[in-house]
Amino acid sequence: MQPSLIPGLEGSVSLQVPESKLVPALYPESEAFQEMPPVFATGFLVGLMEWACLAAVNAHLDWPREQTVGTHIHVSHEAPTPPGLVVTATARLTAVAGRRLTFEVEAHDGIDVIGRGTHERFVIDRDRFQARAARKAPSP
Repeated sequence: MQPSLIPGLEGSVSLQVPESKLVPALYPESEAFQEMPPVFATGFLVGLMEWACLAAVNAHLDWPREQTVGTHIHVSHEAPTPPGLVVTATARLTAVAGRRLTFEVEAHDGIDVIGRGTHERFVIDRDRFQARAARKAPSP
């Protein structure tokens, strides 16, 4: 982690919502999801917020050796967004406690704030993290 990794860093990303980011696309295997309204899915909203966090901090890490992984998310999804609208997610780093990073996140679709909350990420060493995950993989 670089000394520039301090509270106040901000990042944002925008996405024009395609059909592939709607609720029915989240789990095509689920009949229940197929019956849900075709609006921007909460799961993809969370991912977009995580992406904004990456945009805020990646330049302040020893990337790609150091990366961040999400460990806690507390967000609301407050308004529906149909396909075609552009959603912009923003993240502001509010706290750095060792390797734990805390962010305020928000998303807007050009009409409404559609989501907001907090997100926690941890700085990891990519190789060590991948080795840990590999130990869990089933043997061939």
